[in-house]
Amino acid sequence: MVRDYTTALEYLQTFERKDGLSVHELMDSKTRGGLTYNDFLVLPGKIDFTSSKVGLNTKLTKKISLHAPFVSSPMDTVTESEMAIHIALLGGIGIIHHNCTPEVQAEMVRKVKKYENGFINHPKVISPRVTVGEAKAMKQQFGFAGFPVTESGELNSKLIGIITSRDIQFVEDDSLPVSEIMTKEVVTGSQGITLSQGNDILKSTKKGKLPIIDSNGNLVSMLSRTDLMKNKNFPLASKSATTKQLLCGATVGTMPADRERLKLLAEAGLDVVVVDSSQGNSVFQIEMIKWIKENFTEIEVIGGNVVTREQAASLIAAGVDGLRIGMGTGSICITQEVMACGRPQGTAVYNVCSFAKEFGVPCIADGGVQNIGHITKALALGASTAMMGGMLAGTAEAPGEYFYRDGKRLKAYRGMGSIDAVQKTDARGNAATSRYFSENDDVFVAQGVSGSVVDKGSIHKFIPYLYNGLQHSLQDIGVQSLQDLNERVYSGEVRFEFRTASAQLEGGVHNLYSYEKRLHN
Repeated sequence: MVRDYTTALEYLQTFERKDGLSVHELMDSKTRGGLTYNDFLVLPGKIDFTSSKVGLNTKLTKKISLHAPFVSSPMDTVTESEMAIHIALLGGIGIIHHNCTPEVQAEMVRKVKKYENGFINHPKVISPRVTVGEAKAMKQQFGFAGFPVTESGELNSKLIGIITSRDIQFVEDDSLPVSEIMTKEVVTGSQGITLSQGNDILKSTKKGKLPIIDSNGNLVSMLSRTDLMKNKNFPLASKSATTKQLLCGATVGTMPADRERLKLLAEAGLDVVVVDSSQGNSVFQIEMIKWIKENFTEIEVIGGNVVTREQAASLIAAGVDGLRIGMGTGSICITQEVMACGRPQGTAVYNVCSFAKEFGVPCIADGGVQNIGHITKALALGASTAMMGGMLAGTAEAPGEYFYRDGKRLKAYRGMGSIDAVQKTDARGNAATSRYFSENDDVFVAQGVSGSVVDKGSIHKFIPYLYNGLQHSLQDIGVQSLQDLNERVYSGEVRFEFRTASAQLEGGVHNLYSYEKRLHN
């Protein structure tokens, strides 16, 4: 007999249990051991809404909310002011590393807090000696040809002209210096001009670029008609509820000198500080957290890293506003291999989050995130946000210059426990060694490696790809918000399936002679 649809639903209700496992059954380590994100899947639910209806609002800390659950990692090849600015515009937040002097770190925070949408604070500037051929090559490289020309070829030098695509388009002699063909009568704006005023000047003059100069005629920033059109609205931008400035985070260590560092960061307008340690359950971090909470009540404090409930309990008791979860799971981290200490990330996230949930402490899943699916799984296991290092390291906004190897355009990426990162810090205060409690060691034992990652383009394309992909993922699961996901996971309504090695192989690309893996356009 063929059952009709209604009868099928009624029949389903007679089953003793739903398909799959509850999150508690999945994460029963007594039977399965520790799980990584690749070891399980979330089972699909019912779709009765469009993906655009999925909300990704979440908590970073007890008081700070974000429109997108994305946090950039405090690594010196991932997050400095440029990354922090642009990920905040896109709904997430950047945590600026402390592998530098306190003054340099504070200045990076200050740049984020002073940023005003639409102003290009670090425009590409050329000198009058650059040739037409070089300008054409720069157009191919950057995708635009509007370059201000200053006497020194640097920012904060006297503006003497501007080169546009029209200036170089029909010039056949590539050896000509741009000084011979540049536009010398340049429409400019004065330093202190508002975005609205600059926009009005661009509209009235019909210019594509508006250099901003100081009282001495030195170039200090620029406005672009194209960028103004693109950046007209950043509805997801992470901003302070009081100052309306972009939110910014930064790390400090647990050394006495880090207290002076934090004072400078606070003066620069810091919103949230991450006390940075590979093993967060230490008397040094607990004392630091208590000191910060007593002396900087306006700054939210995130502690970590932790992977067990016992570790989390110590930091929650000390007063943290958020936790950072992960030990040895990053793509450039070798802590588990070298130290035999850590925990598989899926199990760590579930155990810490389920415990911290009882105290209203949001958690960041830090490490092991390689794709949208991993972010989904981290959030399903209870994390409020996902911290990304390697995923963002190859973007245009990450620190460092691109280089080519084997025909690939690459950027350097290294762990903060790598020899390279520590050698950089030794001349500047041993920030990286203190993270691993090694500042007094004669021999440093590396817990990270140095490498490179492929160019991912701008995060202005990459973050929307992650955002839209996450919306589709939650749509497949049948939930319309991260809060809804969390509630249905813990109630047992959202189900999971353990994934064998052959199931992982089946779920990836297979049985092709060749293929190109393009994740977004």
